[in-house]
Amino acid sequence: MTTQNELRLLPWLGPEGKPCYLSTDDNGGYMSRLADNIEAEQLDTAAMLLEHASNTLDDQNTDPEDLRRLTGELTGILRDVLRVATSRGHLLGVSGPYRF
Repeated sequence: MTTQNELRLLPWLGPEGKPCYLSTDDNGGYMSRLADNIEAEQLDTAAMLLEHASNTLDDQNTDPEDLRRLTGELTGILRDVLRVATSRGHLLGVSGPYRF
């Protein structure tokens, strides 16, 4: 079994909004694969949202409500991407100042 400092930060929050961690030696296990798939979806969504944001910002007719909605979406996906980066950095032995 993994030690306390080898827990994997999962790409979702628990019911109380707290981080979830996985303790396993099986990187190919169900929960590890599920986390990998969700991380991949989050990164794909971030790429699509980045393209949408670029198009929205290029449009001179974008109204403030659209910008507010876009800002909210970008904030959420940035939080997800930082969690993925923190998790993967931890798996590589890299620590960062980010807390979730």
